[in-house]
Amino acid sequence: MKKLVPDPPTSYRDPALKAANATLRVALARQPQDPALFQLATQANPVSPDSLFSVREGVSAEEALVHVALLLKCAEEVCDEITQQGSGLERGLIWSMVHSVEMARAVVEALLDGQRGP
Repeated sequence: MKKLVPDPPTSYRDPALKAANATLRVALARQPQDPALFQLATQANPVSPDSLFSVREGVSAEEALVHVALLLKCAEEVCDEITQQGSGLERGLIWSMVHSVEMARAVVEALLDGQRGP
């Protein structure tokens, strides 16, 4: 017998990721013109535990967001190129990732545009 309705998806989200998402939602709920958000600066933080690279301490929030927007644009372009090589399920997954990256970049650019004003 085949099921007509598939099982609901299981959540594989890491609790730390859920906490980070909650923090991000709170930050995005602030007024876009809130100057306190752009008074923040980065703390030194390695890219991963065993990485040779790290985020430099003292980078302004605005400068960091500009770099994030550029990184997301690069990821978007790479995904576009990979999509042409994929087929079937892979192509759908890559397109999903492209749209997620586009939306993330739109949020970052909206924050930057809100800080710069009209």
